[in-house]
Amino acid sequence: MQIAVPVRCRKRQGAILSDIKRLVLDVLKPHNPSIIDICNKLADLKGISGVNCTLDEVDQETESIKITMEGHAIDFEAVQSTIIEVGAVIHSVDNVVSGKKLVDEVKTPQD
Repeated sequence: MQIAVPVRCRKRQGAILSDIKRLVLDVLKPHNPSIIDICNKLADLKGISGVNCTLDEVDQETESIKITMEGHAIDFEAVQSTIIEVGAVIHSVDNVVSGKKLVDEVKTPQD
């Protein structure tokens, strides 16, 4: 299953760049490859500065992991392709931060 997510991109000197600075995904993967391998593969993608992969749940045949990525221009399509390439699937996009700088969520009295 692929998730079609419209990504706001801008052109800069002939190249299309993403405004995504942080991306948090819920991913379902087989036991192999390990989260170490997936984390390293994602960290090698252009525009990504760091990746955090956390094991959330283990099933008989699959694992549910939370993947948090930060960078200056995260290419969602490259991330999605890499995840599919390793036999995993994106369950949901749980958080996206886009723009010129990282903005953290702020607790309000309603929370």
